[in-house]
Parts: sequence; C-alpha cells; structure tokens
Amino acid sequence: MNLSLRQLRVFEAVARHLSYTRAAEQLHLSQPAVSMQVRQLEEEIGLPLFERLGKGVTLTEAGREVFDYSCTIGRTLQDLEEVVAAMKGVDRGRLSIAVASTVNYFAPRVLARFHQHYPGIELQLDIANRERLVRLLEGNSVDLVLMGQPPDEVDLESEVFLDNPLVIVAPPDHQLVAARRIPLAAIEEEVFVMREPGSGTRQALERHCAEHGVQLRQGMQMTRNEAVKQAVRAGLGLSVVSLHTIELEIETGRLAILDVEGFPLPRHWFLVYRRGKRLSPAARAFRDMILAASQSLASLAPLPVLPGATAER
Repeated sequence: MNLSLRQLRVFEAVARHLSYTRAAEQLHLSQPAVSMQVRQLEEEIGLPLFERLGKGVTLTEAGREVFDYSCTIGRTLQDLEEVVAAMKGVDRGRLSIAVASTVNYFAPRVLARFHQHYPGIELQLDIANRERLVRLLEGNSVDLVLMGQPPDEVDLESEVFLDNPLVIVAPPDHQLVAARRIPLAAIEEEVFVMREPGSGTRQALERHCAEHGVQLRQGMQMTRNEAVKQAVRAGLGLSVVSLHTIELEIETGRLAILDVEGFPLPRHWFLVYRRGKRLSPAARAFRDMILAASQSLASLAPLPVLPGATAER
C-alpha cells in the first residue's frame, strides 16, 4: 500500500471527532479537502473506513484497525520530533496545548508571555469542553492540557498552577444581590442555568449541594460559559461560574456575585499530561514557566472583588 502521512493525519482527525467538519476546522482545511484525503485512503486500502449514520459518521471495522495503527504511527513520529527538537534546544519546535473554555479567559495572555521568551516555538491552542479534553488526553493528542479537576479514568500527571474559585452569579437587579450571608438552602427557590453534564463546574456545584442536602432547580442547559453568562444576564436564572471568567461583567455591572454561604467554592486549575509522556523541550519550558510563576499568573488573571470584601483583598 502507498499511504501518505497526510492521509493518515486527516483520517485520524475525522476518526477522533467522528465529524468531517470538526476535523477540517482542526486541520485548517476545507471540508472537501478532508473528504478527498479520506476517500483516497479508502481507495488505497480497498475498504470503507467510515459509514454514515444520519448526519454523523462512525468507524467501520477496517476503520478501527487503521485508526489504531495511525495513532501508533503518530506517536512514533511525535517521539522523533521531540528527540530532534531536544537536540536543537528550545529555540525551535511546536507546542500543542488544549485548555478548558474557562481557562481561555487568560490562556492567550500566558501564551503571549511564553512566546516573548521563546519566539521560535510554534504554538497551537485548542479550546474545548471537559469531554473533549478527556478524549484528547486519552489519545495523547496534545502536549499539555490546562483544565479543572483531572479525570480519574486516565493515567495522568497533574499539577496545580492556579486557584479557580466558583461563585454564584445573578443579574444585577436580582432580589438577592443586596443580601449578605444568604443561606445555601435559599437557592433551592431559584432556577439555575447549568453547564452540560460532565462539566467540572457542574460537578463541583452538584457535589457541594448534595453534601448539604440542597436540591437545585435546573432551567436551561448550556455547553459554553459565554452562553451561560448571557442567559443569566437575560434573567433566565442564576448560575455558578469561575470567578476568573466574569471580570468584565462585574466591572461593567452586567452581572453580580451573590454572597451565599459556602461560596466561593475552592477549586483549582491543573496542568495535565499523560503519565510517562516524554515532554518536548518546548513543553517542559512551558510547564516550568507556568508552575514557577503562580504569583504572576494571578496578576494575569485578576479576580473581581467579592461581595463584602474590600478592593485591597
């Protein structure tokens, strides 16, 4: 068989996403170009690799076999690139980082600082929800991941790099905005705009409420933090968000933080990668920078002032 690495990379992206559209977005290609590469690979192999189910696709038995081998080939090539990069030093290379959507509120500033120190490193940033981050870690598809609580089901190295407190937000004209020391039980009367099941923010909220015997009333469900904030502003309910993500909304008075007992919920952001993974010089440099600079990272991600606190807090 006369297979090309380009065909395998395109096929692997489609297989990971089970979507030609999302694979095209990841690879910065047109969807017809992605389809053509997969079709050429199928013709070379002589078997279909995908079958269509409605609007989606799924792997055939041959597709699953090719996917396993393409992942192995990809990891081998990545190891080769890392060895060569190590021989060249940190002045060159690539760094692929995936971040939770909440981390993206300050991740570009962190990457900008890294780029100032290592301008020769090509940076790739993937912003994803928790479910996709877990898939990326399972497939060892990126160098590093910045996320909330790491998943237990994947063998990982994880290190805390920044506090990530969660707060309850409301529209500024909500009746509870002026109240202080609101009992947790009082939020049972409120409707909550929720993140999708599996979201780290949602898991933390549900776990906290269950520990205190509080039952939440769920309203709308959103998959993006920006959509959650817009829904709260529109008066569709309260929500729990990372304090780092609402700096602009608090400054402009578009959202308000409620002073609810037990909040902020203490959480952390983690730098995560597969256990046993050989980090490239660029990945090691980024890891060392982000772990050694927790104080400066806090200044890159300033926190709004909480209810009842002073500006000097």
